[in-house]
Amino acid sequence: MTDVLTLPILQKMWPNGNQHVAGLLEGIVASAPTVLPKYGVTTTLAIALMFGQFSEECGAGLEMQENMNYTAERLREVFPTHFTVSLAARAAHNPEMIADIAYGGRMGNAPPPSTDGYLYRGQGLSQITGKSAYEELAKITGLDVINDPGLLIAPETTLECGVADFVKLCGCLPFAEKGDVLDTTKHLNGGTNGLSARQEWTVKWRHALGV
Repeated sequence: MTDVLTLPILQKMWPNGNQHVAGLLEGIVASAPTVLPKYGVTTTLAIALMFGQFSEECGAGLEMQENMNYTAERLREVFPTHFTVSLAARAAHNPEMIADIAYGGRMGNAPPPSTDGYLYRGQGLSQITGKSAYEELAKITGLDVINDPGLLIAPETTLECGVADFVKLCGCLPFAEKGDVLDTTKHLNGGTNGLSARQEWTVKWRHALGV
């Protein structure tokens, strides 16, 4: 079962997946035989559901790090409680400043002038966000993602980070094993953002993996 995720399949599904992280697809495929059984992902259906979610979360490998480069207008739409009109104007197109203001002081991040908000912004296959989530991920995987957040997107470790989040932190596996996209989405996302895209991706992955 662990060999169903092949490089040709991943290249077909994520044709531009290596564009921003060199070797990303190869790293995912190489680590799958170890990572998937380690976290109890033992069915092709669960893999299809999981990668349907990952495809939406990380933009099929193109958005492995959350893009915080917002215009002033968009800041007011996305983070209305964090940015006044004047603050949005000052922070526009400054990703680090935006992340520190938007995420600082919550999700385990220290408030500005700490850079926690930017360091622990959404990253990886499942877009893990916030220092608290990174700390839980470190406990589960043994990977020092606190001191090296880049492990979430590194080809050798990104799959373990994503699968550990999916299975352990978010509790998605029972729903994925049943083919339940809605509840898988709710547990991973905390809501139903992008549900239609997640459903479409899941259909594609089920077809690609022959489920």
